[in-house]
Amino acid sequence: MSDADRPGLRARLEGRAAVVTGGGSGIGEAVAMALAEAGAAVVVAARSVENVEAVAERLSAAGARALAVRCDVTSPDDVAALARAAVDEFGHIDILVNNAGIAAGAPLHRIQLEEWNRIFAVNATGTFLCTQAFAPAMLERGWGRIINIASVAGLAGARYIAAYAASKHAVVGFTRCVAAELAGTGVTINAVCPGYVDTPMTDRTIEAVGARTGLQGEEALRAVLATTGQKRLIQPEEVAHAVLSLCDDAARAINGQTIVVDGGALLA
Repeated sequence: MSDADRPGLRARLEGRAAVVTGGGSGIGEAVAMALAEAGAAVVVAARSVENVEAVAERLSAAGARALAVRCDVTSPDDVAALARAAVDEFGHIDILVNNAGIAAGAPLHRIQLEEWNRIFAVNATGTFLCTQAFAPAMLERGWGRIINIASVAGLAGARYIAAYAASKHAVVGFTRCVAAELAGTGVTINAVCPGYVDTPMTDRTIEAVGARTGLQGEEALRAVLATTGQKRLIQPEEVAHAVLSLCDDAARAINGQTIVVDGGALLA
């Protein structure tokens, strides 16, 4: 039985409205589904309008209130437009899930400044822009939940992911600093830090490892997992469960924390 099927939990977020960036696939899609199943209205946002429209249609078909918005989180204008569209549709936003992110791997000497800046723009600056856009209204209402999807790479290092890990360390640091500002206001901010998740992003990582090493299929997957000590890929729904646990009234005392979802590989 899923959380949404248990008595009382389907309506635990009734009357709440959420925005999920990077909501067109993978973790973002799973989070959007989980929030909708718990009773929230959901805005799904991403650069690919086709993907978010497909997710919003599935949510609507399941009886949820949903809106698809195209948004590049690196663009202040796009983020401002997202905030306007979300408030115009649902009146207020109570939950923000900063999930939009990209990854790339390369040894230090091959990292190009353009790639470094691109990763930081999406992962770190996008999180900043969206939080800055939605937090003030949450503070005025005295209730809000901001969840940043970081990574175990934001807590530990590994070979060939300097740009990605640095950007996710930035997200973790940002989360902790903003949490200090929000303490006692009724608004909380936390980071969920997954390991490798069964998503298209991880598929691309596995393909890149295979191209570099000649490993194929399960061997390439094992090589990727070995970098973190994971025994298996985490499912997007497992990350969504962690996000959902931070969203209701019972989580009001959890602020500025990093929730690791990796099957116990990183014992921090």
